[in-house]
Amino acid sequence: MPRDALWGAVHAERAALADDLAGLSDEQWAQRSLCGEWVVEDVVAHLTAAASTTRFGWLKSMAGARFDADLHNQRRLAEQRGATPAETLDRFRQIIPSTTAPTGHTAAWLGEVVVHGQDIRRPLGLPRTPAIEAVTEVARFFASRDFTVAGRTNAKGLRLEATDGPFATGDGPLVSGTTLALTMALAGRGVYCDELTGAGASTLRTRCKP
Repeated sequence: MPRDALWGAVHAERAALADDLAGLSDEQWAQRSLCGEWVVEDVVAHLTAAASTTRFGWLKSMAGARFDADLHNQRRLAEQRGATPAETLDRFRQIIPSTTAPTGHTAAWLGEVVVHGQDIRRPLGLPRTPAIEAVTEVARFFASRDFTVAGRTNAKGLRLEATDGPFATGDGPLVSGTTLALTMALAGRGVYCDELTGAGASTLRTRCKP
């Protein structure tokens, strides 16, 4: 995708996620996500923070955190989490059209909302699959490098093939499944490995972080 199309996909995925979040109860906002210890509201605040941080702001924040990425993320998350879930959602809605990002890797920021959107939806049982074109771009980016996730490391020595789209990469034992399942596995979400088949599926599973 050209860069403007990637940003269009980012904005579409943010808008879709905001719509899914609109009807959540307080208990659902406090539901643990697939993203470590973070609950749903934490993940939403994190997405807002990522879309509000310039390259200079990111460098300043990281330096202030002594380049501890977890501390940096926690501080920025705390800034964007509202007094109530409704306020947190309102802040997220405000950044839907944003093209602000810490780096120029637009596919990575599309990956941010695709992966974290599923981190939220899966535990809540919200049945939405992002656009295949968008997820394919994220899968290709993740498989090509270790950046926001260890995608290239997770894919090393494996042949990944999507069953619902054009994504295919690598050589070695086969891992097949939907583009979304492959993308989430590359991002370290082990629960999605249950949806993958092939001789290399068990290897990919072992590489997924808890």
